[in-house]
Amino acid sequence: MVEPEFSARGVEITRWPRSLTRAGEVRIEDGRLALLTSYGSEIDSAPVSAVRAGRPWFTKGDETVATVNGTRYRLTLHPDGDQDDSGGVSGRFLAALKQAAGRS
Repeated sequence: MVEPEFSARGVEITRWPRSLTRAGEVRIEDGRLALLTSYGSEIDSAPVSAVRAGRPWFTKGDETVATVNGTRYRLTLHPDGDQDDSGGVSGRFLAALKQAAGRS
């Protein structure tokens, strides 16, 4: 089994104005971004080249906004253990997304 390029669990995935899951998973694997519920069912997915993501200035350090198939999602990527990660997990997510898009 191939390791995903990026995987984060315990992610709160919100589609305005409601939360879809408080403990979901974000995964980048084989050139695709997948947003999954805590049970592993797919919320949405798309090729990384079609995904737009960034960290707007008005969000907290652990939040990222991603547009997948025209739908905006707010992803709250909680750090493992340390609650003051200063955007480390979301920064790694954005870097992995950019790197995967460069390969495809």
